[in-house]
Amino acid sequence: MKSLLPSIILMSLMITISSCEQKKSPSTETATAETSAKKDSAQVKGTPCDKTISGVHFTKSVNNADSLTKVDANGKVTFSVGAKKDYFCDPNDDKLSNNTAPILLSEVDNTKAFTFISKVAPGFTEKGLYNAGVLYIYVHDNFWQKLCFEQDERGNHRIVSVRTIGTSDDNNHDVVTDLSVYMKISSDTRTVASYYSTDKKTWHLVRLYKNNYPAKIWVGFSAQCPIDNGTVSHFEDISLDQQSVKDFRLGN
Repeated sequence: MKSLLPSIILMSLMITISSCEQKKSPSTETATAETSAKKDSAQVKGTPCDKTISGVHFTKSVNNADSLTKVDANGKVTFSVGAKKDYFCDPNDDKLSNNTAPILLSEVDNTKAFTFISKVAPGFTEKGLYNAGVLYIYVHDNFWQKLCFEQDERGNHRIVSVRTIGTSDDNNHDVVTDLSVYMKISSDTRTVASYYSTDKKTWHLVRLYKNNYPAKIWVGFSAQCPIDNGTVSHFEDISLDQQSVKDFRLGN
Protein backbone atom coordinates (compact mmCIF):
# COMPACT_ATOMS: atom_id res chain seq x y z
CA MET A 1 0.00 0.00 0.00
CA LYS A 2 1.29 3.45 -0.93
CA SER A 3 1.95 5.85 1.91
CA LEU A 4 -0.74 8.49 2.48
CA LEU A 5 1.76 10.97 4.00
CA PRO A 6 2.48 13.02 0.79
CA SER A 7 -1.26 13.44 0.17
CA ILE A 8 -1.88 14.54 3.76
CA ILE A 9 0.94 17.09 3.60
CA LEU A 10 -0.36 18.45 0.28
CA MET A 11 -3.89 18.76 1.66
CA SER A 12 -2.61 20.61 4.76
CA LEU A 13 -0.72 23.08 2.59
CA MET A 14 -3.81 23.76 0.48
CA ILE A 15 -5.93 24.40 3.58
CA THR A 16 -3.29 26.79 4.99
CA ILE A 17 -3.08 28.77 1.73
CA SER A 18 -6.88 28.97 1.52
CA SER A 19 -7.06 30.17 5.13
CA CYS A 20 -4.46 32.89 4.48
CA GLU A 21 -6.33 34.10 1.41
CA GLN A 22 -9.58 34.31 3.38
CA LYS A 23 -7.93 36.60 5.95
CA LYS A 24 -7.55 39.27 3.26
CA SER A 25 -11.10 40.53 3.61
CA PRO A 26 -12.74 42.63 0.89
CA SER A 27 -13.06 45.54 3.34
CA THR A 28 -9.30 45.53 3.98
CA GLU A 29 -8.51 45.42 0.28
CA THR A 30 -11.00 48.22 -0.40
CA ALA A 31 -9.56 50.39 2.36
CA THR A 32 -6.05 49.85 1.00
CA ALA A 33 -7.18 50.78 -2.51
CA GLU A 34 -8.95 53.89 -1.24
CA THR A 35 -5.87 54.95 0.71
CA SER A 36 -3.65 54.48 -2.36
CA ALA A 37 -6.07 56.46 -4.52
CA LYS A 38 -6.16 59.28 -2.02
CA LYS A 39 -2.38 59.33 -1.82
CA ASP A 40 -2.06 59.41 -5.61
CA SER A 41 -4.50 62.34 -5.87
CA ALA A 42 -2.99 64.35 -3.00
CA GLN A 43 -1.52 67.78 -3.59
CA VAL A 44 1.09 69.56 -1.50
CA LYS A 45 -0.50 72.97 -1.54
CA GLY A 46 1.21 76.28 -0.97
CA THR A 47 3.75 78.70 -2.37
CA PRO A 48 7.12 79.79 -0.93
CA CYS A 49 7.13 82.73 1.46
CA ASP A 50 9.56 84.31 3.89
CA LYS A 51 7.98 85.45 7.13
CA THR A 52 9.50 85.33 10.61
CA ILE A 53 7.19 85.74 13.61
CA SER A 54 8.55 85.61 17.17
CA GLY A 55 11.61 83.76 15.90
CA VAL A 56 9.62 81.14 13.94
CA HIS A 57 10.40 81.11 10.22
CA PHE A 58 7.34 80.48 8.06
CA THR A 59 8.27 79.49 4.51
CA LYS A 60 5.06 78.06 3.01
CA SER A 61 1.85 79.95 2.34
CA VAL A 62 -1.33 78.02 1.56
CA ASN A 63 -4.13 79.98 -0.11
CA ASN A 64 -2.27 83.31 0.12
CA ALA A 65 -1.92 83.19 3.91
CA ASP A 66 1.20 85.40 3.91
CA SER A 67 -0.71 88.28 2.33
CA LEU A 68 -3.56 87.90 4.85
CA THR A 69 -1.37 88.04 7.99
CA LYS A 70 -0.09 91.28 9.49
CA VAL A 71 2.41 91.30 12.35
CA ASP A 72 2.86 94.19 14.80
CA ALA A 73 6.04 95.15 16.65
CA ASN A 74 5.19 92.79 19.53
CA GLY A 75 4.74 89.77 17.28
CA LYS A 76 0.94 89.77 17.48
CA VAL A 77 -0.59 88.48 14.25
CA THR A 78 -3.80 89.80 12.73
CA PHE A 79 -5.15 87.12 10.40
CA SER A 80 -7.94 88.17 8.02
CA VAL A 81 -9.98 85.48 6.30
CA GLY A 82 -12.68 85.81 3.66
CA ALA A 83 -16.08 84.21 3.24
CA LYS A 84 -16.63 80.46 3.13
CA LYS A 85 -13.02 79.55 3.92
CA ASP A 86 -12.47 76.13 5.48
CA TYR A 87 -10.22 73.05 5.34
CA PHE A 88 -12.18 69.79 5.54
CA CYS A 89 -12.33 66.51 3.59
CA ASP A 90 -15.94 65.41 3.93
CA PRO A 91 -16.35 61.64 4.60
CA ASN A 92 -19.86 61.76 3.07
CA ASP A 93 -19.32 61.90 -0.70
CA ASP A 94 -17.29 65.13 -0.52
CA LYS A 95 -20.45 67.24 -0.20
CA LEU A 96 -18.87 69.62 2.33
CA SER A 97 -15.23 69.32 1.25
CA ASN A 98 -13.42 72.65 1.15
CA ASN A 99 -9.67 73.36 1.08
CA THR A 100 -9.71 77.14 0.67
CA ALA A 101 -8.65 78.25 4.17
CA PRO A 102 -5.33 80.14 4.29
CA ILE A 103 -2.55 78.47 6.33
CA LEU A 104 0.90 79.83 7.19
CA LEU A 105 3.41 76.99 7.64
CA SER A 106 6.90 76.34 9.00
CA GLU A 107 8.91 73.25 8.03
CA VAL A 108 9.66 70.73 10.79
CA ASP A 109 12.04 67.75 10.94
CA ASN A 110 9.67 65.09 12.23
CA THR A 111 12.56 62.77 13.11
CA LYS A 112 13.16 65.12 16.05
CA ALA A 113 10.91 66.20 18.89
CA PHE A 114 8.97 69.45 18.54
CA THR A 115 6.39 71.60 20.29
CA PHE A 116 4.35 74.31 18.58
CA ILE A 117 2.38 76.81 20.71
CA SER A 118 0.28 79.89 20.11
CA LYS A 119 -2.22 82.00 21.98
CA VAL A 120 -5.33 82.07 19.80
CA ALA A 121 -8.16 84.64 19.79
CA PRO A 122 -10.61 83.71 17.02
CA GLY A 123 -12.83 86.21 15.25
CA PHE A 124 -16.14 84.94 16.63
CA THR A 125 -19.21 86.62 15.10
CA GLU A 126 -22.97 86.31 15.65
CA LYS A 127 -23.44 84.28 12.47
CA GLY A 128 -19.95 82.80 12.39
CA LEU A 129 -20.76 79.13 12.65
CA TYR A 130 -17.48 77.16 12.73
CA ASN A 131 -15.37 80.32 12.81
CA ALA A 132 -12.06 79.31 14.36
CA GLY A 133 -8.42 80.03 15.03
CA VAL A 134 -6.45 76.92 14.14
CA LEU A 135 -3.08 75.20 14.62
CA TYR A 136 -2.01 72.67 11.98
CA ILE A 137 0.18 69.71 11.20
CA TYR A 138 0.25 69.51 7.42
CA VAL A 139 1.68 66.96 4.95
CA HIS A 140 -0.60 67.35 1.94
CA ASP A 141 -4.22 68.27 1.26
CA ASN A 142 -5.68 65.00 2.53
CA PHE A 143 -3.16 64.16 5.26
CA TRP A 144 -3.19 66.68 8.11
CA GLN A 145 -4.47 67.55 11.57
CA LYS A 146 -5.97 70.76 12.89
CA LEU A 147 -6.60 71.91 16.46
CA CYS A 148 -9.28 74.60 16.61
CA PHE A 149 -10.83 77.09 19.01
CA GLU A 150 -14.18 77.11 17.22
CA GLN A 151 -17.76 78.33 17.41
CA ASP A 152 -20.28 75.48 17.40
CA GLU A 153 -23.91 75.08 16.29
CA ARG A 154 -25.24 76.42 19.61
CA GLY A 155 -22.97 79.44 19.67
CA ASN A 156 -20.58 77.89 22.20
CA HIS A 157 -16.85 78.41 21.83
CA ARG A 158 -15.11 75.09 22.17
CA ILE A 159 -11.95 73.16 21.42
CA VAL A 160 -12.30 71.00 18.30
CA SER A 161 -9.83 68.62 16.68
CA VAL A 162 -9.95 67.24 13.15
CA ARG A 163 -7.63 64.54 11.85
CA THR A 164 -7.58 63.82 8.13
CA ILE A 165 -6.25 60.67 6.49
CA GLY A 166 -7.99 60.72 3.13
CA THR A 167 -11.17 61.99 4.79
CA SER A 168 -11.68 64.05 7.94
CA ASP A 169 -13.08 63.09 11.31
CA ASP A 170 -14.57 65.81 13.54
CA ASN A 171 -14.22 65.82 17.32
CA ASN A 172 -15.81 68.39 19.64
CA HIS A 173 -14.11 68.84 23.01
CA ASP A 174 -14.44 71.27 25.94
CA VAL A 175 -16.44 74.49 25.90
CA VAL A 176 -14.26 77.48 26.83
CA THR A 177 -15.74 80.75 28.09
CA ASP A 178 -12.54 82.81 27.66
CA LEU A 179 -12.19 84.74 24.40
CA SER A 180 -8.68 83.37 23.87
CA VAL A 181 -6.79 80.17 24.72
CA TYR A 182 -3.28 78.79 24.39
CA MET A 183 -3.07 75.79 22.10
CA LYS A 184 -0.19 73.35 21.74
CA ILE A 185 0.84 70.45 19.50
CA SER A 186 3.79 68.33 20.64
CA SER A 187 5.64 65.23 19.45
CA ASP A 188 8.51 63.11 20.77
CA THR A 189 8.76 61.49 17.26
CA ARG A 190 6.61 58.53 18.37
CA THR A 191 3.49 60.26 19.67
CA VAL A 192 1.58 63.41 18.68
CA ALA A 193 -0.57 65.17 21.27
CA SER A 194 -2.72 68.31 21.27
CA TYR A 195 -3.59 70.49 24.26
CA TYR A 196 -5.22 73.74 25.31
CA SER A 197 -4.81 76.00 28.33
CA THR A 198 -6.35 79.24 29.56
CA ASP A 199 -3.24 80.31 31.49
CA LYS A 200 -0.32 78.51 29.73
CA LYS A 201 0.30 76.63 33.00
CA THR A 202 -2.38 73.97 33.31
CA TRP A 203 -2.76 72.06 30.05
CA HIS A 204 -5.72 69.90 29.07
CA LEU A 205 -5.19 66.92 26.77
CA VAL A 206 -7.37 67.05 23.67
CA ARG A 207 -6.03 64.27 21.49
CA LEU A 208 -3.15 61.78 21.36
CA TYR A 209 -2.17 59.31 18.63
CA LYS A 210 0.77 57.55 16.98
CA ASN A 211 3.03 59.81 14.92
CA ASN A 212 2.71 58.25 11.46
CA TYR A 213 3.75 61.37 9.58
CA PRO A 214 6.78 61.40 7.23
CA ALA A 215 10.17 62.85 8.13
CA LYS A 216 9.34 66.25 6.64
CA ILE A 217 6.16 67.94 7.81
CA TRP A 218 4.84 71.46 8.34
CA VAL A 219 3.26 73.13 11.35
CA GLY A 220 1.46 76.44 11.35
CA PHE A 221 -1.69 78.40 11.98
CA SER A 222 -4.83 79.47 10.17
CA ALA A 223 -8.14 81.28 10.47
CA GLN A 224 -11.32 79.78 9.05
CA CYS A 225 -14.81 81.10 8.29
CA PRO A 226 -16.84 78.33 6.60
CA ILE A 227 -20.29 79.96 6.79
CA ASP A 228 -20.03 83.72 7.42
CA ASN A 229 -18.71 86.47 5.14
CA GLY A 230 -15.28 86.77 6.72
CA THR A 231 -13.62 87.49 10.03
CA VAL A 232 -10.35 88.47 11.74
CA SER A 233 -8.49 86.29 14.26
CA HIS A 234 -5.39 87.03 16.33
CA PHE A 235 -2.36 84.92 17.25
CA GLU A 236 0.46 85.77 19.66
CA ASP A 237 3.11 84.16 21.89
CA ILE A 238 3.99 81.88 18.99
CA SER A 239 6.85 79.43 19.57
CA LEU A 240 8.34 76.35 17.92
CA ASP A 241 10.90 74.35 19.93
CA GLN A 242 12.86 71.16 19.21
CA GLN A 243 11.65 69.38 22.33
CA SER A 244 8.47 67.64 23.43
CA VAL A 245 6.37 67.72 26.55
CA LYS A 246 7.68 65.37 29.22
CA ASP A 247 4.30 64.12 30.43
CA PHE A 248 1.90 63.44 27.56
CA ARG A 249 -1.11 63.17 29.85
CA LEU A 250 -0.51 66.48 31.67
CA GLY A 251 1.06 68.29 28.72
CA ASN A 252 3.99 69.68 30.72
